[in-house]
Formats: sequence, C-alpha cells, structure tokens
Amino acid sequence: MAQAQVNIEIDGKAIAVPANSTVIEAANRLGIYIPHFCYHKKLSIAANCRMCLVQVEKAPKPLPACATPVAEGMKVQTHSAAAIQAQKGVMEFLLINHPLDCPICDQGGECQLQDLAVGYGGSNSRYEEAKRVVNNKDLGPLIATDMTRCIHCTRCVRFGREIAGVMELGMIGRSEHAEIIQFVGQTVDSELSGNMIDLCPVGALTSKPFRFNARTWELARRRSVSPHCGLGSNLVVQVKLDRVMRVLPMEQESINECWLSDKDRFSYEGLNSPQRLTRPLIRREGKWEEADWPIALEYAARGIRTTLERRGPKSIGALASPHATFEELYLLQRLMRGMGSGNVDFRLRQSDFTLDGKLEGAPWLGMRIEEVGALDRVLVIGSQLRKDHPLLAHRLRQVAKKGTQVNLLHVLDDDQLISTRAKSIVPPAAMVAALGGIVKAVAAAKGAQVPADAAQLVGGAAISEAAQAIADSLASGERGGVLLGNLAQHHPQGARLHQLALALARLLGARFGVLGEAANSVGGYIARAVPFGDIAGLNAGQMLAQPLAAYLLLHAEPELDCHDAHQAMAAMRIAEFVVALSAFRTRAVEYADVLLPIAPFTETAGAFVNTEGRMQSFNGVVRPLGESRPAWKVLRVLGNLLGVSGFNYDSAEEARNEALGGREVRDLLGNEITARTILSEVDAGPAGVQRIGDVPSYFADPLVRRSEPLQRARDGAPPVASMNGALMTKLGIAAGERVRIAQEGGEALLSAVLDERIPADCVRIPAAHPATADLGALFETVTVTRVPAAEKVSA
Repeated sequence: MAQAQVNIEIDGKAIAVPANSTVIEAANRLGIYIPHFCYHKKLSIAANCRMCLVQVEKAPKPLPACATPVAEGMKVQTHSAAAIQAQKGVMEFLLINHPLDCPICDQGGECQLQDLAVGYGGSNSRYEEAKRVVNNKDLGPLIATDMTRCIHCTRCVRFGREIAGVMELGMIGRSEHAEIIQFVGQTVDSELSGNMIDLCPVGALTSKPFRFNARTWELARRRSVSPHCGLGSNLVVQVKLDRVMRVLPMEQESINECWLSDKDRFSYEGLNSPQRLTRPLIRREGKWEEADWPIALEYAARGIRTTLERRGPKSIGALASPHATFEELYLLQRLMRGMGSGNVDFRLRQSDFTLDGKLEGAPWLGMRIEEVGALDRVLVIGSQLRKDHPLLAHRLRQVAKKGTQVNLLHVLDDDQLISTRAKSIVPPAAMVAALGGIVKAVAAAKGAQVPADAAQLVGGAAISEAAQAIADSLASGERGGVLLGNLAQHHPQGARLHQLALALARLLGARFGVLGEAANSVGGYIARAVPFGDIAGLNAGQMLAQPLAAYLLLHAEPELDCHDAHQAMAAMRIAEFVVALSAFRTRAVEYADVLLPIAPFTETAGAFVNTEGRMQSFNGVVRPLGESRPAWKVLRVLGNLLGVSGFNYDSAEEARNEALGGREVRDLLGNEITARTILSEVDAGPAGVQRIGDVPSYFADPLVRRSEPLQRARDGAPPVASMNGALMTKLGIAAGERVRIAQEGGEALLSAVLDERIPADCVRIPAAHPATADLGALFETVTVTRVPAAEKVSA
C-alpha cells in the first residue's frame, strides 16, 4: 500500500514527501543542508540543540526542522534572514561555555561545531563571565572524555538506549549544571559503544586508542571489509606513514548501516602487536633461526617433499582459519589437492561433520541481511547473538520493538538486550531434545506431520513449557525465521540441530539460516577448502584425532581455534613437520619447524564472502610489515617449489576468478540437506559435569586477541569457571575460590563464579584463551575441584 504524500516547498523548491516526514528529512531529499547537532537519522527526535531552526510560513516563530512534521502546502525558508538570525543566536549560546581550544582538541578538523561556528558564529563573544568546567568521566579503555566540550545533544544517551539496547549514559542537572554521566562506578561496555564516538558532534567523546596520535587531515582513507564476524561490515581504514591509525564505518545500509561493532573498530590495535612476526623463522637442531625468504620457503618445501616421499600425500593435512581471505583458502586447498591430499579444512571449531557432502551448497543466512528486519517471528538457536553478531542483534532489537517476537534456544541465559518472547535454556546435551520438542509442538499446532527425515529425531521428545511457549509464538506468525548460531554449529550434535531447525522452518513456511561465524565461513565452502569434492580427505576433527605426519597451518592457532585444544596441541607435537603461515609469533614456536610471516587483511588484497553470500573484495591499505608477505603469494611460491601445475597467479583476483569459474556465489549457496533420513538416534551426551565452552567475542580470532584496548574491555576479561549454586554446593566450592579444571589430560586454574543462569550440572569455561588452552573439547565432561589453601600459597 502506497504511503500518503504531501506537497511542500523548501527554499522555493517543491517536493512531495511521505506524510510522516519531518522538515529536515524533506530538505535532505532536496539536497538542502540545515545545520543541526542533536538530529541523527537513526535516532529518535530530541530537538534540544535548536540549531535547525527554520522559518515556516504563518508560524509565529522559528521552528526546529528536526521535530516539525510536514503538512500539505507548507512553505519553509531555511536560509532567510529570520532563520539565519535564529541559528546564529543558538550558536552564540552553544559557544558561551565551550572552551576555545580547537588546536588541542582531538576532534579538530572533523568537528561539526567547529565547522558551523565558521558560518554561524560571531567574531567575538559577548559573554564575559567565567566559563563552566565539567569533570571528565572514566568510560573504560575505548572512549576518552573531555566533558567540558559537551553541548548536550544527547546523541550518546539515545544511542545507548535505542541502538545498543542498554542505557549506559544519561544526563543530570539543568541549565548550565547539566552534564552527561555514566552510572556510578560503571564504564561503557556495550559491544557497540564506539559508535558514540562517531555520533558525538564535538570533542567530548573521542577514541582513547587513537587519542593524540594524528590529525584527521594527515590521514589517508582507504576502503576495506571487516575480517571478523560473518556480517562483513564495510570499513574506512585511515592510514598515516604506512600505519593504520583508526578504523571508521563506511555506510552500507544493506549490511552494517552506519554502525560498527567495537571488535571491527578497535581490532586494528593488534596489527602492530609486539607479537607480530616480521621475518621467516626456521628450526635447526632445536633452535630457531631467522632466515631469508628463499631459504625458508625451500626449507618448508623440502620438509613437505620428504613427508610425501616417505609417508604419501594422505599423511599431510592443512588447517586454515575461516578469517583467511577467499583467495588464500582457495590456493591452500589447490596446493593440497595438487599434492594428492584432500586433507584440508577451515571449520576448526566444528565437531560434527555428518553433513559433509550432504548439503546442497554452502551454509548461509538464507536471506539478505536486510530481510531480517522483515521477519515477524524468529527462533535463534545456540547463539550469543549480541556478542557473536552485534549488528544482526541490533537489527533484531529494532524489529522486536515493533512487534516481532524473538525466541531463544540456548545453553546460556546472558542478556541479549533484545525483547524476548520465550526462551529455553538447557544443558548442551539436552539441546537436540529441546529443539525436537519445539518441532513436535509446532507440528501439533499446525496440524501437520513432522517431516520424515526428522521424525526419528523428534521421536519421544517431551514438550516442555518453554518449548510450547516458543512453538505458540512461532506458529502465530506469517514471516518466520529460524537461525542457527555459532554454538549450535560447534555442538557435538550440530548436524542434528541443523536437520531439526530445517524441519522446523519447513513446518512454519519460514526462512532457515546459518549465521556465519567468521568472515569466510561461507567463502571457505565456495573456495572448496573442505575435505569433500574431487579429492576427498579428512576433516579438521579427524586430522587431529588421528595425528598426521605433517601439517600446514594458515592463520590458525590450533590451541585457541580448535574444538578440542588439548587434542590439537598433542597432534602438533607428534607431527614430524609443521609449517605455520601466521601474522603473529604464536605457540607454534613450541611445535612448528617453519614460521612464515604473512600479512593480515590490511596488508593484502582479497575477498570475504559474508553470511548472506555477498562477496566483497578489498585491497591492502598499508605495505606488509617488515618482511611479511601476502599469504596468497607465499602459497603460490610453495606450489611452484612443490611442482604443482598451474600455480602461476599474478594477482589475488586471478585466483578468485579461477575459484569461481564464472559462477555466481548465490548459485553455490544452500542449507537444504540433499540426502534425507541420515540422522536418527540422539547421543545421550556426557555424564557428569559438562563444560559449556563458548568463545567470547574478543578471543575469537588472532587479531582481536592481540588488540590491547579490546583485551582491557569487560568482554576481554580472563576466563572464569561459572556455575550455579546447586553445583557449587555439590562440589564443595564457594564463589571466589580458585578451582582446578581437569579435562582430557589438560588442566586450568580459574576462579569460581556464582551464576544462577547456568543450567544444572554445567560449568561455563570459555575457550580460545591461553588460560584454558590446555583443556579439551568444548562440550565434554570436566572435573572441577577446589584448589587447597596450601597449594595457593605455594603457587
């Protein structure tokens, strides 16, 4: 249904706009700029800066353009004498208490107040009284403050409440005593907090990591794509003297809108970490030596050739990070298959590979990112959505305010900051049964049969009260969505969860999507960096459970990136030869034979395929640090040294085009299972205390793990062992005590934390952190014991 239009005139130009528009929105359509501070297209109307005053015909006084709705026949003057006088009057008031320190302000050169003061400010001030001073606030490691500069536009306050979903800042006082403050003793910890820096029109909130590092006019601006979560946020990377100084959002309404997550914004601080590997290293007689590239590459090729001759191609495996570029993943599998081995995989945290070769394409979101906002019923399965996919969570948060019913099936009850209709929080071992109960309840509500391929899985599943509530919500909608999250994909019964979620979507006539964990969770499949296809091989789990003679690692840190870290490290130590291609000096120094320094995403060209199946290419924004090289070039040379045919690529784009072979990415996507009735019996799961091994946002990949500001943020805190009171009592443990976690021959010493949101007989022990890197699989049983006082003292 077409929206009603009204005809108005602005500065003599006629235009028809939707009836619910404001004057400032109509002016923007005409390309007419109206000065403003508090207005932002993504935030609610505050109308408290008054800078956008305009003259409206027949109105007795100037009106704020941001808060004045259009009306049929309205005539507006934005630059008449009356409008200019009103705007200049407002500017004079805004400058009364504002410090005259633009030369030392970090916002200088990109400050809205500075820009507008040129056009609307006076040459001198009539205010002679003492200016006010406001104490600065400690908002944490990411946002620096100079609150004397604040003009009380309240953009930061509204952003927290409306976009981030949590009110972390507010305004107290009145008149010249008004100030923006945080809650007592609190910092700003939202995963989207950095957007407040962009929103601030003055120098009150600035980037703490970037503070006083460079001036905006000194920075070159280059476009790039985020290498972290599957969203593929578009970035503006700002560079000075061949060093990345700052990262800002590039507006892309269909992907990240105008926002960035803090992970995307501040991870650049890891690019120049002290752990950066800048020269090739080779191990000789147990000692590491720096080497020139030709020597290191020949040393690596010789070791691989020796393994091929002695053990055969099936004795070599390749493990890649899903954060690698599309071209790197393609060339890695091309190299492996050129040597006759299909042992290549990028799905390092996955443990259930039952669906390999049985999906019709690469698992993906099942819809465009924009279409998430059109859903009226949603079930999210096994996802810390707010942390894993912050900007997808934001989209669901906005539609939930408008009536969309969001439901959750998960093993953790962390606050998602989304209005949730119903949720079922169960132990990991009960997830399949819980989802089966939801499917069963929906089938009953719809008067339909459970799809045949899922019938045995649903079987005797009980319908809990929570499952019934979720089913009632889903069945009442018209445009449903079922989304499978990161934890569900890592789950030991991930294939069963996929099949049940797919069956649920069919019953509902809903969209089914898999949330891409990393930048190339979709791209890895399309690049064929998986152990099925023309030359089949072992998957990531099999390569580690059945240790091979040699491994080739691409951007991967097995002790932090694999489902079973203890098993992974054991396999690495047993291996006869390991080549690690890494941007950082990792624990590979304990087991590798060659360390080849490769470039992170800012120093190489490549592409990421985001969770909606959109391929986004980018170029390097700075030269590789030291002697590091783009991984695709390193792989190309290794291919040549090992005699793999057709390995002469002149650019990353050439490798990309070969990988696609003229096909469109969208034709290679598919969540449907081609082979039916492949799953039946449900594993009862481990007995005893079960670990919930989630992957915290700021531990998820090599770059964020080395960003000091992110590691000092709340989400970068070291792991603890969280459990409910009943389990603590059962184990004889008190909150705050040190406990020993033992699993599969490894152990970790952590603090015990009471959290009643944890399911019964479960302990939450985050993965991907050095403190827990010696433990085993993410969801297996663990032994938890209190550390004796005497041992604490000796420690």
